[in-house]
Amino acid sequence: MAANIVITGFMGTGKSSVGQLVAQRLGRAFVDMDLLIEEREGRAISEIFATKGEGYFRALERDLCRELAAQSDLVIATGGGALIDPANQEVMGRSGVLFCLRCSPEEILRRLALAEDRPLLDVEDRLHQCRPVPARGRHRRRQRIKALLAQRREAYAQIPHQIETMGKTIEQIAEEVIRLAGATRRIAVRAPTGQYDIHLTWGGLARIGEVLSEWGQPSRVAVVSNSTLWPIHGPTAESGLRAAGFNPIICLVPDGEAYKRLDTVCQLYDQFIDGGLDRSGVVIALGGGVVGDMAGFAAATYMRGLPLVQVPSTLLAMIDSSVGGKVAVDHARGKNLIGAFKQPAFVVVDPAVLDTLPDEEMRSGWAEIIKHGIVGDPALFERLEDRRELRPPSVTLTEIIAAAIRVKVDVVEEDPYEQGRRRVLNLGHTFAHAFEVLSDYQLRHGHAVAIGMVVAARVAEVTGLCQPELPRRIAALLRAFGLPIQVPPFRLEAIWQAMALDKKKLGSRLRFVLPCALGDVIVTEEVAQEVVLMVLGKLSN
Repeated sequence: MAANIVITGFMGTGKSSVGQLVAQRLGRAFVDMDLLIEEREGRAISEIFATKGEGYFRALERDLCRELAAQSDLVIATGGGALIDPANQEVMGRSGVLFCLRCSPEEILRRLALAEDRPLLDVEDRLHQCRPVPARGRHRRRQRIKALLAQRREAYAQIPHQIETMGKTIEQIAEEVIRLAGATRRIAVRAPTGQYDIHLTWGGLARIGEVLSEWGQPSRVAVVSNSTLWPIHGPTAESGLRAAGFNPIICLVPDGEAYKRLDTVCQLYDQFIDGGLDRSGVVIALGGGVVGDMAGFAAATYMRGLPLVQVPSTLLAMIDSSVGGKVAVDHARGKNLIGAFKQPAFVVVDPAVLDTLPDEEMRSGWAEIIKHGIVGDPALFERLEDRRELRPPSVTLTEIIAAAIRVKVDVVEEDPYEQGRRRVLNLGHTFAHAFEVLSDYQLRHGHAVAIGMVVAARVAEVTGLCQPELPRRIAALLRAFGLPIQVPPFRLEAIWQAMALDKKKLGSRLRFVLPCALGDVIVTEEVAQEVVLMVLGKLSN
């Protein structure tokens, strides 16, 4: 079940209106705590205050907080004072994502000009039928608002997500709540070296220091990134680490697959040594799959191995290379030929960084997400068929990232060292790696995988493993996301020779991952060379 979404804040900030809209858009049940208390007590809150006192009302709130915290999938609007009590805030926070809506005292006064049932404002001489509130009443009400805000300021400040409502419509505020709430997930991964967590958190890059502190207290932290990405996202990561008390060593490598070689890793070793990184340190990989692979290989081999933290910056890396513990560098004669299994200490996935990702890189990531739908989540594939325009900020994008990650997690937990089922994740890769090598790595990995999946599906069709509808659906979805589906104009014999260097082959025989249906993928060596070359020829430009 999904975590509750809990919206609090001072009276007049729009908790109920925002909560109702959030619940409507997410298809969840909405609970207004004040209205529920009134319904159960059979009288207005002002009457409860007048006859039973504030203490009685707060006890009702306290019991209701515990009742709602035991449930899931709710959108809850609290009373303005409900989460002032630290115990209430703690219990609600354990079962949900907390939001505090804010605005200025003058704006609150304006919004409450017609409000009658606000017992805490205690405007004694307000004429019940008079609108707006008379001048003397407005002055007292203003003073009371300021006093209550001052009393509650510290408690409100403890709420994790603060949303300023001034100048925003209810729709805009609701979208902000949905975006932030939808981006908070923790996915546990069981690995041979122990469990690690994937923190899927909107804005998580800024909080990387907090997560690292929760994990442990390394003596030194080396952040590996590339020269293109660091000026964009490096300052956020560095400030987050410094705020948590770390003094990071910044290690930059050139940008591009062409640099994913051993000599670049040797440059990292030099930077580690110069920065004083020792065996009690940690390596953080901030970047796409190239950075993650190189930093991971360096972490696996420097001083016989240091803990690794993956912070992927591309959609492709978020759902693929950062999960599962494979790290490698390329060789002139093949992609990822030199590598190791290196499980991360944890992974931080921040969808917010995708705002700056070029369209081509986003498309590259979509190829892998589509692949995960084919391999293990038909519902994800069908969802992508229904909705093709997805760009951050989007709760839908976060949900899709989570679904794609879970496909890979399920597979790698079963087969962490790629001895069996994990090979299905290589759908399209035997062809894709050959295309990348022949393009001298100018062809993006995701684009190569997209073409490779189309080839694999057509081979499956020709060999009778799938119905013709499947390759058509796969090609149509890839095309809808702007991905290539035709084989590049390389010589067919050259493609075959490059495939023959694939590290996943069995002896002299190539392994092919072929789709039989959505969610049903097989690995086989029983595909004739002439069949492969025939399909490649038909799909060539």
